[in-house]
Amino acid sequence: MHDSSPGISIFILTLHEETNIEAVLDSVAGFDDIVVLDSLSTDRTVELARSRGARVEQRAFDNWAAHHNWALATIKFRHPWIFYLDADERMTPALEEEIRGIAADPHEERVGFYCGRDNFFLGRLIRRCYPPVPILRFYKPPFVAYERITNVTTRVAGPVGHLANRLLHFSFSKGLTEWIDKHNNYSQGEAIEAVMSRERDTVRVRDLIDSDPVARRAALKRLAWRLPFRPQLKFLWLYVGCRGFLEGWPGYVYCRLQATYEYFIDLKVKEIRLARRGVRM
Repeated sequence: MHDSSPGISIFILTLHEETNIEAVLDSVAGFDDIVVLDSLSTDRTVELARSRGARVEQRAFDNWAAHHNWALATIKFRHPWIFYLDADERMTPALEEEIRGIAADPHEERVGFYCGRDNFFLGRLIRRCYPPVPILRFYKPPFVAYERITNVTTRVAGPVGHLANRLLHFSFSKGLTEWIDKHNNYSQGEAIEAVMSRERDTVRVRDLIDSDPVARRAALKRLAWRLPFRPQLKFLWLYVGCRGFLEGWPGYVYCRLQATYEYFIDLKVKEIRLARRGVRM
């Protein structure tokens, strides 16, 4: 058992996570302030979270940015630093040690840190076609705001860093059906974002080579929304460009799933455009 963390609160989002909540809470058992923001689950998520000592807040989910921003503005975290986890993710001892050291440093000037993820599928770590893209996870809430209705991005008002250690991510922990349902919902938000981007944004070369990885990734997404044959290109990029073929059968299946997700987005973009003209799919 670890000592209480010097100045770190743990923040976890949940919705019907009774199969995951105990494991994620066990992975952060050494922290003395664990807050679960639950989106009105009807299973045992809340009961299990409280049984392990977590504080539970509840709010109906509207969209990802609004949900996160409400939490940062409303929840009274006990410590100046928070580490955010989804229920299908796990803290590791090495990552815990690293963030404790940062929080304990009185001379630390950075206000946020990006963290990579080790992603698992079909019982194995997928390193190539499921790359550990860094996400802002460890930060001081007053300096952070979330944007976009799905697959959120963050604005940080201050210097940032990158953690050397990664968390563990089990995105298929509730099965393939749940993953497909979740990404079907994500694709609706992505389609709305894609339509708005095509109407209001331009793709500039300088944005594609921006030194800020968040800005660069956003520019690449704006470009990707304008490309033809997006599902096929996504598959080729992951399976060939990222060498997903070296991951064997799990890599092939994952690349196919990602291409299907892009196809969902393209279909829903078409649906939105037809609806504006009064035409049904």
